[in-house]
Amino acid sequence: MIDISQEIIGVELVPHSPEWAVTARAETERIKSALGEILIRVEHMGSTSIPGIKAKPIIDFIPIVTDLDALDAAKASLEELGYDYLGEFGIPTRRYCRLNDKATGKRRFQLHCFAEDSPQIARHLAFRDYLRAHPAIAKEYEAVKERAAALHPDNVLKYNDAKNDWIKETERAALAWAATRS
Repeated sequence: MIDISQEIIGVELVPHSPEWAVTARAETERIKSALGEILIRVEHMGSTSIPGIKAKPIIDFIPIVTDLDALDAAKASLEELGYDYLGEFGIPTRRYCRLNDKATGKRRFQLHCFAEDSPQIARHLAFRDYLRAHPAIAKEYEAVKERAAALHPDNVLKYNDAKNDWIKETERAALAWAATRS
């Protein structure tokens, strides 16, 4: 059983850094070397992947794998990189991993791993790509995040809840937009 209280951390939003893309590429290479043939690709997602908006300085990835059983069998490879492998962690068909900085204890990376046939992938990537393509909507998201952080500076779970309605509405628009691009 995972102690959810470990997830109730504060919210720190910082200006976008171009360094996040560089760090994401380097970490992607580590993930590739650890997972080998079961890894199809790694996508940088979340607010750190959207230029021009504030974000929590935690880089989120979607490693897309051939299947979750193979990923579960490779759990030790990710743990050797320093990741905590937490299984589904509240989302069926996902495998969640986190890596905290050993010196500061702050979260650095989060992996939201899915098998290649998961509909979750399209949802996450459509949202990211939609915000990248629509800077005004990305700025609107930044304002939503700032309001949520002001309301819940010490609880990331409540911060996430405060953003949820806006995200769900925007996800619907993003999926419709993505469908027109296919």
